[in-house]
Amino acid sequence: MPIATPEVYNEMLDRAKAGKFAYPAINVTSSQTLNAALRGFAEAESDGIVQISTGGAEFLGGQYSKDMVTGAVALAEYAHVLAEKYPVNIALHTDHCPKDKLDGYVRPLIAISEERVKAGRNPLFQSHMWDGSAETLADNLSIAQELLERARAAKIILEVEITPTGGEEDGVSHEINDELYTTVDDAIRTAEALGLGEKGRYLLAASFGNVHGVYKPGNVVLRPELLKELSEGVAAKFGKAAPFDFVFHGGSGSTEQEIQTALENGVVKMNIDTDTQYAFTRPVAGHMFQNYDGVLKVDGEVGNKKAYDPRTWGKLAEAGMAARVVEATQHLRSAGNKLK
Repeated sequence: MPIATPEVYNEMLDRAKAGKFAYPAINVTSSQTLNAALRGFAEAESDGIVQISTGGAEFLGGQYSKDMVTGAVALAEYAHVLAEKYPVNIALHTDHCPKDKLDGYVRPLIAISEERVKAGRNPLFQSHMWDGSAETLADNLSIAQELLERARAAKIILEVEITPTGGEEDGVSHEINDELYTTVDDAIRTAEALGLGEKGRYLLAASFGNVHGVYKPGNVVLRPELLKELSEGVAAKFGKAAPFDFVFHGGSGSTEQEIQTALENGVVKMNIDTDTQYAFTRPVAGHMFQNYDGVLKVDGEVGNKKAYDPRTWGKLAEAGMAARVVEATQHLRSAGNKLK
């Protein structure tokens, strides 16, 4: 199937919300990790989301120029070709983009999709994220209003993060403290500024103790039940049940119970990066340790071309990451739920 059209993407999200499941949003940084993500979704019979962060886009742009827009566009175009060979629907998304990178990343990408839509084509990406969590909520929502208007015209869904996620991702960091919990007032102000669908569809990354990166159980206190409080608080004021499409950030290392509670309370998208990075790298490390005298020219020998051929260890990396994607779809209940 091709990359999801705007209509298909909306249907995917509607089905997830109604069925209380969510799509894994897998960060990719290369054609190889893209293949791994697509393979995992196909093997799980799950539709899904593939996303590119600012750091990922810079890496994709090559270390000579490190151009984020070039990197993101190149992989997106490649994905549009490649995805047709997989029997699942895939949406393309850009991950965390702070204020100082909007003009070098999200705004130019929206402009590309605007031109595509004017020419009668579909947008290049199906959604973009604006991460204003480091700004005041007033400034955050002001920028979100501008971006939402443009996104709507380009048939794109916007993702907004209104309060901080702890830890660090691509240079954006927040302390792990009591500010990692969105309040009902935060949610009401968001609804007042961005509407509840009538001004354009958006995904809401509300904070319930989320932390990016690697952490051991007990180091982070997640309260996914908070999402229900936010929904009920906004519903009481605006008269719309289940008003938000929630996103679960910083999900690596979460317990199954925490994930299930989040799903019951409206999460339709869960970002997964740390766990899939490890799943991709671990088989490569194993291969190198087990075949050190083949991948290295030790003591004047010539090594073993079959051992250091990137295709040899690359296939292991793809399989490892694909398996972790399958596991994610099972945890999020999207496995077997692809659109027919």
